[in-house]
Amino acid sequence: MTYVYNDSTAVVGPLAAFAEPHTYDLCEPHARSLTAPRGWELVRHDGEFAPPPPTTDDLVALAEAVREAARPTPGWTTSPTTRRRATRPAAAATSA
Repeated sequence: MTYVYNDSTAVVGPLAAFAEPHTYDLCEPHARSLTAPRGWELVRHDGEFAPPPPTTDDLVALAEAVREAARPTPGWTTSPTTRRRATRPAAAATSA
């Protein structure tokens, strides 16, 4: 939702792709039930609300999650068929 004070107009449309001043993202039930103040015009986007395109923040967060998941765990070795601990903690404790 956005508004223009000079025109006394409120506009309800799809979610914004970028943050802009004086715009608000509303859930669908609130967007559909919104009313404008007396003397104002309310313009509604009728139809399907497509999801906004992914932002660079979304893509960076996804890349970081993939990197974190791919990072090797200390103390683990990987072979083509199995993944096992390099040493057994109990065996290391008794030999010390």
